[in-house]
Amino acid sequence: MSTALIILAAGQGTRMQSDRPKVLHELGGAPLFAHALRAGAALEPALRVLVAGHGAGAVEAAARALDPDILTVRQDEQLGTAHAVLQAAPALGDFTGDAVVLYGDTPFISAATLNAMADARAAGADLVLLGFEAADPGRYGRMIADGDRLERIVEYKDASPEERAVTLCNSGVVMAPAALLMDLAGSVGNDNAAGEYYLTDIVAIAGARGLDVRVVTCPEAETLGINSRAELAAAEAALQARLRAEALEAGVSMPAPDTVIFAYDTHVGRDAIIEPHVVFAPGVTVETGARIRAFSHLEGCHVSRGAVVGPYARLRPGAELAEGAKVGNFVEIKNAVIDPGAKVNHLSYIGDAHIGEAANIGAGTITCNYDGVMKHHTDIGARAFIGSHTALVAPVSVGRDAMTATGTVVTHDVPDEALAIGRARMQNKPGFARAWFEKLKNRKKNAQDGS
Repeated sequence: MSTALIILAAGQGTRMQSDRPKVLHELGGAPLFAHALRAGAALEPALRVLVAGHGAGAVEAAARALDPDILTVRQDEQLGTAHAVLQAAPALGDFTGDAVVLYGDTPFISAATLNAMADARAAGADLVLLGFEAADPGRYGRMIADGDRLERIVEYKDASPEERAVTLCNSGVVMAPAALLMDLAGSVGNDNAAGEYYLTDIVAIAGARGLDVRVVTCPEAETLGINSRAELAAAEAALQARLRAEALEAGVSMPAPDTVIFAYDTHVGRDAIIEPHVVFAPGVTVETGARIRAFSHLEGCHVSRGAVVGPYARLRPGAELAEGAKVGNFVEIKNAVIDPGAKVNHLSYIGDAHIGEAANIGAGTITCNYDGVMKHHTDIGARAFIGSHTALVAPVSVGRDAMTATGTVVTHDVPDEALAIGRARMQNKPGFARAWFEKLKNRKKNAQDGS
């Protein structure tokens, strides 16, 4: 059966002490709500609907940047979770599949858990809710169940002592046929102290109708919600610990794993080596046998087998390193392809460029790719030798097996096998340095005497 995701992301998050909406704070390099989308992808959803509220414009823009096909709706007044779910009804239209409600500030719900909920639906349950056994139930809503049949959810303030002793707690995640979910949510009232429409009330309504309501459980860690900076930091630590453990288990070598920072979508192949203090931003793939040396930063790039990066290198979006390519210390690569065996070893910037196979880029080389308005491309041919401190003023090309002399400013194309020299002629002026320094010293002395 097809599925629709409904991501609730309308809350302000006052405890974050931030001008930004809570769901735009990042975990593993991605907005909090992106993790719910990523988990929900396991259900192969036909529709994805995000309910925005506080900072709706910014939340909607971030959502479209991650998923151009996502549908966004607004909850202009935050009147409760059932009310938030109802805002998705127009986006769902006549959708006939299941809907699952996830939360933009609850990033650790796993694909396996959502699949278990889908299995319960396939087995005949009309309504499936996600619960967890809490080590310290605190003020969570208690799920009163007989086996996996959910009888009711009791809020802590309304619970009897016997009910408060129950450790099965409500996560808020719900799965049901879309039409039924909207019907139940629309039947919820707000006769409570807060005057809000609570989604948990659908359990009692469904039970009164004789519907089959089931509970599926998951580890408590999956239900961790983010409400403060401290909780966000704790979540980041938990995520990094998990990602490091997964990388090690997959055959990645990390001499100091606690110093490596992964993004939520980092992919590193087996037998790759990640040295200490490497940071991965989103969109990075490192293939088998590559080596990322210490203190490098990678984002939106691809590193092929046997390539070496760093130390202290920066790969920006669009950097593509072929097999055996080398990018060394204090080198920045942006939107550039580095072909097999090519080397950019020292103190260089290569942007909007193609570096040919086995080419060698000397220390201090830069591609001058930006004219103040537009970006321009530089093409370096196979086996070209670019002398140290060359400035390549794009658009420009250097042919295969060509060479540039040290300090050259390349302003037009260099043919294959040619040598380009573009620098002022050097002159020596005997005795000039000594005379000049004496003049400067006398000037300084006279100024001090005058003061």
